[in-house]
Amino acid sequence: MQSKHNLPRVAPVLLALVVLVVPLSLRAGGETEKKLTKNQQQYDADGDGRLNEAEQKAADDAAKAKAKATREANKEKYDANDDGKLDDQERAQKKADEEAAKAAKQAEREAKKAEKAATK
Repeated sequence: MQSKHNLPRVAPVLLALVVLVVPLSLRAGGETEKKLTKNQQQYDADGDGRLNEAEQKAADDAAKAKAKATREANKEKYDANDDGKLDDQERAQKKADEEAAKAAKQAEREAKKAEKAATK
């Protein structure tokens, strides 16, 4: 007779467990199928929509090479005292140049937006 009285207590717990676990398992399956970004797509050699180990290594190597080239270009452009590294003043100059370029690009976008709004 004891089991008849436990069923009303256990049933809501089991139902809540099912309601919570099933969506989590469905969501977990969907996360493995993320789409590749545009940048990642260029390394997807077999076109399966996923990067395998070799493709991921190629992407990582390319990112490292690009970062190294950027560092070298920054040293070439901003290393005024030719000591092989950027000191605080040189970093400040680099940051100022980057902010000026960003502001110019933003002004250009706003000008295009204003021009487009004026033609409507």
